[in-house]
Amino acid sequence: MKRYCAIIAGFLCFAFFINGCVEPFSPPEVNTDEGYLVIDGFLNVGTDTSRIELSHTQNANATTPVIKESSAAVSVEEENGVTYDFVESGNGAYFLPPQQFNKTSKYRLRVKTAFGKEYLSDYVEVKDTPPIDNIEGKVDTRQDAMVMQVNTHDPANQTRFYRWKFEETWQYRSAFYSSIEIVKKPVGEGYEIVSRREDVNLCWRTLKSANILLGSTVKLSQDVIKDLPLTAVPIASNKLYIKYSILVKQYGLTQDAFEYWTGLAKTTEGTGSLFDPLPSQITGNIKNTTDAQDLVFGYFSASVEQKKRIFLTPNLGTFPRCNAPDTLTIAEALEVPGSILTNYFGPRSEFVLTTSQFCADCRAQGGTISKPSFWE
Repeated sequence: MKRYCAIIAGFLCFAFFINGCVEPFSPPEVNTDEGYLVIDGFLNVGTDTSRIELSHTQNANATTPVIKESSAAVSVEEENGVTYDFVESGNGAYFLPPQQFNKTSKYRLRVKTAFGKEYLSDYVEVKDTPPIDNIEGKVDTRQDAMVMQVNTHDPANQTRFYRWKFEETWQYRSAFYSSIEIVKKPVGEGYEIVSRREDVNLCWRTLKSANILLGSTVKLSQDVIKDLPLTAVPIASNKLYIKYSILVKQYGLTQDAFEYWTGLAKTTEGTGSLFDPLPSQITGNIKNTTDAQDLVFGYFSASVEQKKRIFLTPNLGTFPRCNAPDTLTIAEALEVPGSILTNYFGPRSEFVLTTSQFCADCRAQGGTISKPSFWE
C-alpha cells in the first residue's frame, strides 16, 4: 500500500511537470490589461540569499515583455518587530543576504511600490527542509529520454509537503568546427579572412525549470520521497552528448502553501479545452492593505532551501542536423561578410567552406562560450 501511494504521488507530480507552467506567471483568469502585481519568491532562512521578484500580469494575447516592478521597498518583518530590508538589483529583482533568522518565529512580507500601493502577506511559520538524498538519471525507452529523479526523506516525519525547482546546464559542440572568419580590415575598406579569434565550437547552456513540481507524503507512514521525476531530457538532443548537469533546489512547504501551489497547478493545466473546468482565482496570502479589490498574485513563505548538483556524461544525444558545407572561392566569400567559414579547401587554399551560423557557431543554439564557474 505504501509503495502504491508513493507511485501515485510521483505520477501526480510528473503530471504537474508536463502541464503546469508557472514562469512567466500569467493567471488564466486575467484577460484584461489591468496589470496586477505578481510577487514571486520566499524568505530563505538557510545559508543562501533570499530573492523576491516583482512583475505584472498581462493580457493572455499580449506579445510585449512582462512589465517588471522597479523602485519598490521590499522588506520582511518578524513577529517581534525586527525588519529585514531587501536591496534592488534591477529588473524587478530584490535580494536579502543571509541572516541569523529565528526559525521558531513567524515572518511576513511587505511591499511598497513607487506609486504608493502597499501589499502585506500573512505571517507564516518557518518550514525546515531535509537534505536531498540523491539525484539519479534513468533512461526511459518509452519516452526516449533520460528521466531525472529526486530522492529525499525526513527522519522526523515533519516535512510532508515538498516543492522543487531545478537548473539544467549542458556542454555541447557545433556540428562543424569554424577555424577562420571574415573581419573588417583594420585600415581602409573591405574585409579579409583571418584565423578565428575565439572558439565558438564549444558552448554551455543553462535553463531553469518553469513548472510546478510538488510532492507529498501525508498519506504515507514514513516521510520518504522516492524516485520522483523532475524532468525528462530527450535523448534526441545535444543535452546528453558531452556532459550534463542538474542543480536541484528543494523546499519544505506548509500545508497552506502546498494547497496554494496545487491549486495553481490545476488552474494552469486545466485550460486546454472547452471541457476543462473554469479556472479559479488563485491569489495567495498577500493583499493590498487599503484596497481589497486590487488583486495581487503570489504566495509568501519562509523555508530552508536545500540544493544538490550532479554531473552526468552519458554519451547520448545527437548533433543538430546540418548539410555538408558549401564551397566558395575566397572572393565570393568576401562578398558576404556574414558568412560562417569553417576552413580553407583545396591544394592551394583557393576556396573556403561555408555553412550556417547554427551549424558552426554554438552560440546560435542559445549557449555561451564562457565556462560556468561550477563546471567540473
